[in-house]
Amino acid sequence: MASFIVLLGPPGAGKGTQAQIISKTLNLAHISSGDIFRENLKNETELGKKANEFMSRGELVPDDLTIAMIQDRLSRPDCVDGALLDGFPRTPAQAEALSKMLAEWGVGIDCVPYISVAPEILIERLSGRWTCPTCGYVYHEQFNPPVVVGYCDKDGSKLYQREDDKSETVTRRIDVYLTQTSPLIEYYRGRNLLAEIDGTLSIEEVTKKLLAEIKLKIG
Repeated sequence: MASFIVLLGPPGAGKGTQAQIISKTLNLAHISSGDIFRENLKNETELGKKANEFMSRGELVPDDLTIAMIQDRLSRPDCVDGALLDGFPRTPAQAEALSKMLAEWGVGIDCVPYISVAPEILIERLSGRWTCPTCGYVYHEQFNPPVVVGYCDKDGSKLYQREDDKSETVTRRIDVYLTQTSPLIEYYRGRNLLAEIDGTLSIEEVTKKLLAEIKLKIG
């Protein structure tokens, strides 16, 4: 029986890292909405062209287009045993559409792990990141500082802070996430699918708890 998991978590919660570990451990395709968008835009698919029309105008891509991209991706052979969805759905309306699509295939969402981290900790984690423009390596003022402040250990390049990693931008990103996603968290909680995990634990501990909750739900 195919297993479908939706992984939720705010920016800085470690969702991307855990998604890779969990998908590899459970041998499930890791389906990232961001990767799907980039693939369709890069390959100039019909869906990608339509999405680009909205994006070029600074508008959000409509749900039906996003759903169509997800459906196309989930219909590929590597998803025959299920998938771990990362970054989708983002709203209860998208969750309903996903549920309906999977129901047509005779399957459903088995588990929705939510990596929970307090906003102040997320801001601390994200706003201290500095990136090397040459090799792309990412440092952190507190958790992974360079030997010489402001310069890359690997090639000596002067580090810079991406707009996304500045504290005011980070705060805004987290606020938007929490505002948009709170209804989705309650949506899945109400369906007894949500499993809340403490994201302040070590990577290994978070992985251990995620796997335990997923196996409990899947059986």
